Amino acid sequence: MSSTVARPPAGPRTLRPRSDASVAARMARSAAETTGARLRTEDFPQWLEGRRAAHRFQVDRIPFGELAGWSFEAATGNLVHRSGRFFTVEGLHVTADTGPFREWYQPIIKQPEVGILGILAKEFDGVLHFLMQAKMEPGNRNLLQLSPTVQATRSNYTKVHRGADVKYIEYFTRPDRGRVLADVLQSEHGSWFFRKSNRNMIVEAVGEVPLHDDFCWLTLGQIGELLHLDNVVNMDSRTVLACAPFPDGDHGALHADTDLLSWFTAERSRHDVRAERVPLDRLPGWKRSEWTIDHEEDRYFRVVAVAVQAGSREVTGWTQPLFEPLGLGVTAFLTRRIGGVPHVLVHARVEGGFLDTVELGPTVQYTPDNYAHVAAEDRPPFLDLVLDADPSRIRYEAVHSEEGGRFLNAESRYLLVEADEGQAPLDPPPGYRWVTPGQLTSLVRHGHYLNVQARTLLACLNATGVRI
Repeated sequence: MSSTVARPPAGPRTLRPRSDASVAARMARSAAETTGARLRTEDFPQWLEGRRAAHRFQVDRIPFGELAGWSFEAATGNLVHRSGRFFTVEGLHVTADTGPFREWYQPIIKQPEVGILGILAKEFDGVLHFLMQAKMEPGNRNLLQLSPTVQATRSNYTKVHRGADVKYIEYFTRPDRGRVLADVLQSEHGSWFFRKSNRNMIVEAVGEVPLHDDFCWLTLGQIGELLHLDNVVNMDSRTVLACAPFPDGDHGALHADTDLLSWFTAERSRHDVRAERVPLDRLPGWKRSEWTIDHEEDRYFRVVAVAVQAGSREVTGWTQPLFEPLGLGVTAFLTRRIGGVPHVLVHARVEGGFLDTVELGPTVQYTPDNYAHVAAEDRPPFLDLVLDADPSRIRYEAVHSEEGGRFLNAESRYLLVEADEGQAPLDPPPGYRWVTPGQLTSLVRHGHYLNVQARTLLACLNATGVRI
C-alpha cells in the first residue's frame, strides 16, 4: 500500500531557506572578494565624486531663532518640533557609582522612534553584493558618505515631512520582498541619545532590483577596502555590517561563552546608574546664547542650529539642531593573541543614555581633550597607551564620522592596537575582559550587548581582513 502527498500549486519563485552556516560562509566569501561585479573598487572614487557633483549640498550655521518649525518650550526650555515628531533636545541628570565623574548634567536627544537601517543584498556571479547609497548628512564634514540602502526614521518613511518616498523601503517593511539575513535592535550613541534604538537589517532581495541614481552594488570586501579610508563609510553602514552573520566559531577563547555572559550580567548588576530627564533650561554648568548651548568650561559638546540644502534627499531643504562635539575622539580595541587565538579587550561601559545601563564598548572610547584637566590617577585606563602607541603596533587606523544626521563634525580615530602582557595583562582591571571577535559576532546578533563604537570596530575586523 502506498500513499502520495499532494503538492501545492506552483507559485511565484521563492528563495529556499539556507542554514545560518551557509549564510555565514557566503558573507565570508563576499568579504574575501575585493573585485565587484557591478562597480570596480578603483572606479568607486570617481563614482562618488560624480554623485557629489550631481546635487547641490549646502549647510550653514544659523541662530536658534531662524529654525523653521522648532522652538524652545516656555515651561521647560526643551527644543521641540511643532509636529511633535522627529526628536527633542532635553536635559539629563546622571549619577553613577564609578569613574572620575560621578554626577553630571547635559543636553540629550530624545528620539523614541525606532528607525530602519537596512542594507539590501543580492548575489552576482555567485558572490553577495550589497546595495549602498551615496547619502548626504548635514553633520558629516565632507557631507556625502556611503550609507545603507535605507537609513530612515519612522517619521521619514511615513512621510511626516511630506517629502518623496524612501527608495527601497518596501524590502524592509514587506516580508515577501526578500529573505532576512540579519534583523536586530541596536542602540545608538548612549552619550548623546536617550535610550535610542534602530532596527539593523540585512535583506537578500527576491528577483530583480532596480538600480536608482546614488546607489551602487559592492561586495563586502570592497566595502572593507573603503573602511581603510577616512570618512567614506558612514556610521549607519558600519553598525549594520557589524550585524552580518559571519562565522563565529572561535575555538580557544580565553573565557567560555557562558563565563563571558555571566561576567557581563554581573557588570550590569553591579553598577548603580540613574539617568533622569530634566528641563533643558535647568542644567547647571550649561548656558544658552543666540547661536549655541555650551558647557561653561567649553568642553564636551555644544548644541547648534543649521540650515540645509540637499538636492538628493526626500526633502531638499530644512533646518534642525545638531550636537557638535569639541575635539577628535579616540576609539580603540587593544588586541592580543592568546594561545595563538586573536582576542580584543572590551570594556563594560556605562553611558547615561543606555537602555540597560551597560554595554560592551572598545577598550578606549574617549575624547582626550575632555580629560586634559583630570589628575593622572583619574585618567581612563589604557588611554595613554593608545595615544602613545608605536606605529608598528597599530593594526588598523582610520577616522570615521559618527551619526551625521544628528551630530556636526563628530569624528573619531578608530584603531586596533597590539599590546603585550606588560601593557594589557590577561587579568585586566575590573570592567574589562578579553574576548574573541567570534564571540562578539555571536553577541551582536542580540540587541544592546555591543555599543555603536564597538560595532564599528567589529565591522572593520570582519570586513577588512585585518589580522590581529
